[in-house]
Amino acid sequence: MGLPSGTFNQSYGQDMAIFRTRTHWVMLLAFLIFLFACPLFFSDRILTILTIIGITIISVHGLNILTGYCGQISLGHAGFMAVGAYTSAVLTAKLDWSFWAALPCAALAAGMVGLLFGLPSLRIKGFYLIMATIAAHFIIMWVILQLYSVTGGGNGLAVPRPEIGGFVFKSKGSYFYLVLIIACLGTFFAKNLVRTRAGRAFIAIRDNDLAAEVMGVNLLSYKLLAFFIGCVYAGVAGSLLVHYFAFATVDQFPFMNSVWYLGMLIVGGMGSTAGAIFGAVSLKLLDELVTIVGPILSAAVAPQAAASLGLIMRGLVIIIFLIFEPRGLAHRWQMVKAYYRLWPFSH
Repeated sequence: MGLPSGTFNQSYGQDMAIFRTRTHWVMLLAFLIFLFACPLFFSDRILTILTIIGITIISVHGLNILTGYCGQISLGHAGFMAVGAYTSAVLTAKLDWSFWAALPCAALAAGMVGLLFGLPSLRIKGFYLIMATIAAHFIIMWVILQLYSVTGGGNGLAVPRPEIGGFVFKSKGSYFYLVLIIACLGTFFAKNLVRTRAGRAFIAIRDNDLAAEVMGVNLLSYKLLAFFIGCVYAGVAGSLLVHYFAFATVDQFPFMNSVWYLGMLIVGGMGSTAGAIFGAVSLKLLDELVTIVGPILSAAVAPQAAASLGLIMRGLVIIIFLIFEPRGLAHRWQMVKAYYRLWPFSH
């Protein structure tokens, strides 16, 4: 990563640091202060939007590790979220477990299911792996619906709110803080993961799995590790989602969500931690824009046009990025930062 003109690294620690200058730390601190001050100024509706964005960011981070870094394309991410969601829901609602004990169990359960469906990844890739993950989604949903006595089947399951020391996270602001802290921790872990031996192995497998194997990378181990970590993120996101709504139902995890999560990576930039954040925020804000414009369009044109506007806009944005900016918003952000770092010698 480049530095502003006249700024140089003087140690390996400085060279490896994520935030490397005083300006970086000031901007980070200012951004965190802004985020933690949001409940003081924003309405419950805006806090709901921000909370859903935070949960989506956690889920997309997991898909980015699996697909963006390791190159294992998955369209079953919503199904893995459902595993974590229902694990947490059953443990808290049926067995009276604490949310804080159920959350890691939900992450572990989703990760183990991810390992199971990741086993074919050593033998199949590309289109065939996509079909395998699609099958995983529908198998998971079928199992949830069949276990009616445990999961509530199609009727769903009431889920208690998280609480700690008698304090219940039932207000929009308190749950926003919970999601914000977990999203920040998830982002920190995802950013540092790709700087480890495992992260470098993921990238080698993504770029050329045959060359990676020749260099000594154990393909099965690292592919399964990518599936496990990616699904752990999905499990955490699913658990947070059902506890936020205090209800678990399969309708919260439609197959199209998996497609849109992949679209978020395309818009934000695959293989970039910042790209996962940019993509999730961009498409979620686009949804909110559609909800505002939809009624206006319905009155001016036709109700049918307004009903399909969300799908049209999402698809159009993804197509535009595939054609004109295939490396996503993260690449554009890197260009902006490079302009600043090279100034006044920009080109």
